[in-house]
Amino acid sequence: MKQVAIRVENLSHFYGNHQSLKKINLEIYRNEILGIIGPAKSGKSTFLACLNRLNDLIPGSRVEGRILVDGEDIYSPEVDVVALRRKLGIVFATPVPLPLTIYENIVYGVRLLGRNNRKELDWIVEDSLEKAGLWNEVKDRLHTSALKLSGGQQQRLCIARVLALKPEYIMLDEPTSGLDPISTMKIEDSLRTLKKDYTIILVTNNTKQAARVADRTAFFLMGELVEIDETPVVFTRPADKRTEDYLLGRFG
Repeated sequence: MKQVAIRVENLSHFYGNHQSLKKINLEIYRNEILGIIGPAKSGKSTFLACLNRLNDLIPGSRVEGRILVDGEDIYSPEVDVVALRRKLGIVFATPVPLPLTIYENIVYGVRLLGRNNRKELDWIVEDSLEKAGLWNEVKDRLHTSALKLSGGQQQRLCIARVLALKPEYIMLDEPTSGLDPISTMKIEDSLRTLKKDYTIILVTNNTKQAARVADRTAFFLMGELVEIDETPVVFTRPADKRTEDYLLGRFG
């Protein structure tokens, strides 16, 4: 039986008077890849920001409803938001490596937590880069600038940097939008491997990517969750005509 890791109940989100999410209800299962598709301004990225409370940083942002992560209401006053954001790590569309070495990029957040044991850091670097599918490409140049990596390598470095902080969830917002097909394939291969140890939420405008890697797919439109189901069902027998129209390219 599938274990519910995140339960979203009647989630609405507002920027001032503008409502960006409208009573979203869904469950995310442990160790699945949930793909989220939909046209621009459908609320996909806002949904991710609500999950780890990055929306708190935006003036005028307001949430109604509940998000339960491992049974805990993440909008409860007792929640440690910094710890929550480590637990639900996020990778954005544009890779932003720090102007440091590859090694120091990976351990930057770990050092901020006060962990400086060299052997531990060495292990974290190798483990994180291995999981991100980058170790074999960079293991002989860990102490060169991360800015010299290709765009696809930089994105996998950013995934490794998130993994170094030992999250339980990995959220990705258009992680391959600017990458070539080979780099995209490498990141998708990494996600399939990471699913064994993490729960993954993948926002993508590339419906073919969702079809390739997502176990289930949710379709968002104008702030509403139109439908969510097993990926083959959504792509071959969608329950809502709006989903079919979007997948066939009639809009979006």
